[in-house]
Amino acid sequence: MYENSGGQSGGAPRSFNIPDPFEGTQFSGAQLMRAGLGAYGEQLLGTSSEYVQSNISGISRYFSESQYYFQVNDRYVRNKLKIILFPFFHRGYWTRITEPVGGRLSYKPPIHDINAPDLYIPLMAYFTYVLLAGFSLGLAGKFSPEALSSQFTKGLLGWFLQILLLKGSLYSIGSIEAPLLDIVAYSGYPFVGMCLAVLGRIIWRYSYYYMMLWACLCMAVFSVKTMKRVLFAEARSYDTSKNLYLILFIALAQFPYFIWLGNIGV
Repeated sequence: MYENSGGQSGGAPRSFNIPDPFEGTQFSGAQLMRAGLGAYGEQLLGTSSEYVQSNISGISRYFSESQYYFQVNDRYVRNKLKIILFPFFHRGYWTRITEPVGGRLSYKPPIHDINAPDLYIPLMAYFTYVLLAGFSLGLAGKFSPEALSSQFTKGLLGWFLQILLLKGSLYSIGSIEAPLLDIVAYSGYPFVGMCLAVLGRIIWRYSYYYMMLWACLCMAVFSVKTMKRVLFAEARSYDTSKNLYLILFIALAQFPYFIWLGNIGV
C-alpha cells in the first residue's frame, strides 16, 4: 500500500550542510586571535619603547650635565691650581658667576668662571697621586702590584670620606640642593696638595713635612672659602654660628686626612 517516493536507493545516509557562523564575516577565529595578540604586542612594545626612551633621555641628560665639569682650558687649570695651592694670595671673588639660561639663572662653566668646580683637576690629581705613591714605594723598595692597588683603593676611600663629610655638613644645615658632582669635585681638590707633599718626599725626605703642613693649611683655607661663599651661600638655615662651627670642623679635618693619605704603604 505504501510506495517509496524518494529517489534514493536502499538505506544510504543523508548528508547535511552545517553553515559556518564566521562565513561571510571579515575575520575568522584564527584571524581574531592573531589580531588580539598583535594588539597586545604593539602595546607591550610601545610601553617598553617609552620606558627605554625615558631612561636613555635620563642617561643622556646626566652625561650632558657631567660635560659641564670638563669644560676647562690651560688658563683655567693654571689659575685654579694657584688658588688651591696659594689661596692666601687670591684677591678676587670666591662666588660663582651666574647667567640667564632658558628663563632661569645658571652657573657659567669652569672655562668662563675660575670659581666653578671641575672634575678634570681632581681626576688628574688623583691619578698623579697614585703614580707618585707607586714611585715612592719603589724608592723605598716596597713596590708591588698589591701595594699599588692598596694605595689606589686608599685614595678612593679618602675621596669618598670627603664626599660624605661635605654632604653631611650641607644636610645638617638644611641645604640639600647642591649637585652631587659639585661635592665630588670639591672633595677631590685635596689630591692636588697631596701630590705636592708626596713629590716633596721623593725629592728630599725632610721636605715632606714642610710640604704636608703647607698643603694642609692651603686646603683648610680653600675649604673655608669654598664652603662659606659657594656651598653654604644657598643654605636655608640662618644659624650662622652653626655654619661657622661646621666650616671650622671641615678645615681641621683636613689635617688628619692629609696625614692618613700621606702615609704611603701603610
